[in-house]
Amino acid sequence: MGMYCDFVLISGYLLIICAEFCVFIVNLIYLDTHIHRFGFMSDYTEWIYHGENVYAASSSNVPHPNSGVQDRDEMFEVLEDIIINDAEVDQLGSQSSNVQYDDLFTALNSELYPGVSSFSSLNFLVKLMHLKVMNKWTNKSFDELLKLLKLAFPKMDLVESHYEAKKLMTKMGLGYQSIHVCKNDCALFWNENSMSETCLVCFESRWKMQAGRRTGKNVPHKVLRYFPLAPRLKRLFATSKTAKLMRWHQAGKSTDDNVMRHPVDGRAWKDFDRKHPEFADDVRNVRLGLAADGFNPFNNMSISYSMWTVVLTTYNLPPWLCMKPEYLMLSLLIPGPQSPGKDMDVFLRPLIEELKELWENGIDTRDAGNDRKVFKMRAALLWTVNDFPARNSLSGWSGQGYKACPTCNEDTPSMRVIGKTAYFGHRRFLPSTHRWRSNLDFDGRTDRKRPPRRFSSVDIIDQLRCVKTTIPGKHPNYGGVKRKCGDDELNWRKKSIFYELPYWAEIELKHNLDVMHIEKNICDSLLGTLMGDPHKSKDTDNARHDLQNLGIRSELHLYEDGNKLMKPAAEYTFSEVNRRKFYRFVRSVKFPDGFAANLWKNVAQNDIRIVGLKSHDCHVIMQRLLPVGCQSLVNKTISSTIIELCTFFNQLCARTVNVTDMVKAQDQLVIILCKLERIFPPAFFDIMIHLVLHLPEEAILGGPVYMRWMYPFERYLKRLKD
Repeated sequence: MGMYCDFVLISGYLLIICAEFCVFIVNLIYLDTHIHRFGFMSDYTEWIYHGENVYAASSSNVPHPNSGVQDRDEMFEVLEDIIINDAEVDQLGSQSSNVQYDDLFTALNSELYPGVSSFSSLNFLVKLMHLKVMNKWTNKSFDELLKLLKLAFPKMDLVESHYEAKKLMTKMGLGYQSIHVCKNDCALFWNENSMSETCLVCFESRWKMQAGRRTGKNVPHKVLRYFPLAPRLKRLFATSKTAKLMRWHQAGKSTDDNVMRHPVDGRAWKDFDRKHPEFADDVRNVRLGLAADGFNPFNNMSISYSMWTVVLTTYNLPPWLCMKPEYLMLSLLIPGPQSPGKDMDVFLRPLIEELKELWENGIDTRDAGNDRKVFKMRAALLWTVNDFPARNSLSGWSGQGYKACPTCNEDTPSMRVIGKTAYFGHRRFLPSTHRWRSNLDFDGRTDRKRPPRRFSSVDIIDQLRCVKTTIPGKHPNYGGVKRKCGDDELNWRKKSIFYELPYWAEIELKHNLDVMHIEKNICDSLLGTLMGDPHKSKDTDNARHDLQNLGIRSELHLYEDGNKLMKPAAEYTFSEVNRRKFYRFVRSVKFPDGFAANLWKNVAQNDIRIVGLKSHDCHVIMQRLLPVGCQSLVNKTISSTIIELCTFFNQLCARTVNVTDMVKAQDQLVIILCKLERIFPPAFFDIMIHLVLHLPEEAILGGPVYMRWMYPFERYLKRLKD
């Protein structure tokens, strides 16, 4: 009987087996009616659904739960998974009563229409809400549809409005919390500050004011939507299918140490397991990745508004699932109209607190893939995935100035040219005896500098100790005051909130360089310069003046012809004839369906320029078109260097990455960048060109880049916007 009670009562509901082969959980108030109507299953002698060993039971005596049932409502299984997973388990294994699901079970046990027993009111409402989301119905149109259904079918058991439908759906879990924010992004009105009327930093009112007085209803200036992480992770273990998939990283990892097809095969994952063996012992503990990006939620792009999202992905899942939109979890919806910038840590506070709790204490979770046994689920954040500006906001390292590279740190190779900083001087990565070290063709000088140092986690922590604490927010008298950083602070602007996570300082790969944006920027620079595009070319008049100031490549110096300043044609720029040949080549290429966009639409009329290239368009051009199209249009030295660079990106973006290939690519990229320095002027080398040098090392640490770039997150944001 003790075993019976342990399995029957689930948050105030009872698991019953009736004569109609129904196996489901029902509220106690419906028990008498249901049993009286259908009777108890006569041949149910082995109570396998109430705790008896399934192997001890005779399979011939107990029919399958779905056998003989043609009209069983599918929502029974859904609610069963939710209730069992959400039930609070105490030390004795008993479960407390909870009535939050009563309305759901009322709708579940209600026929949609008299005589329709196979389709409950709840089932119909869930499908209707799904159609609303997928087809982008407005709330008003949904209300009008409900009114029409009630008018056409008066006896239909259905809610009256979208508000009531949404209120019922929230009881199925996975809701969000609304957290008020200071108008200047100084602080959250959350936890101990939840009852404050004014900001504790800038002392501005929490509420919108009119003529210096509060409006009739308290309306906050900004509202942060926070979607708690723990319930979403628990839901992944609520069904046996996804619960088994959450173990894939253990059974599916590569057996060849030289082959990487998932982050579990990367060096960073293995290093994390070695440093935290108690976490790695349970394969069900969750590994997360975080991405933050902004978008304009309005269809009218003339409106300047930036709303930011923080999205999490689960790396326990197999590679064909973990980056799918269905498994991406929206964590934070940060209000605009401006991007958070340096105040991103203010908005990350609720997520960081929950991540700390999940790491230190974990949360009781029922594993549907292991007989619904309760285990202590823990979670860890492996890294972040962002474009370079967002990376600066999250990491605290500024991506501008002479020390913009976060990997090279204070040893970033850079020089000042007219109007900008050029990240030029990659000869220092060559061996000290290399002949190019003494060559004057690069910048008119020899280079005897040592390669940049490798900064360990201890070195970074030492640097962060010198960073002064800053006031958050954008108030002109408080957090908005610009300050000049000291020399000992280097390019650090703050100590990131991620360092509050106990394990963060020891992680080898904290913030990924986004290959998607790096590849796009390099493609834009190459195409703009090769085509001589006046809007995107790096071969400007100032770039030619830089060559003259350095005393190199005299054949490219500007010269006067009468009253005009003339710019000699460069060998790295297509002639007018060759430019049109390349445009016609791009227009003529046809790809398989779904492989790429129709690039002929991006070639302007009269074949004069390429416009409107998206990130994936640049991805295809870099890896498929540019290596082929440039071969006969420029000399062999230039074309071979471009082909080598494009080949590297093709190798880097493969689904399966070879460690040996990445080690070789590390050395080859130094040669490629040095060749580019001999071809293009220093102004060509922005920070994106330099960051390519560190991509092979990050691939060795993190595994294939298709699970560490922004493509899936950008597509997810598009779904949110649409």
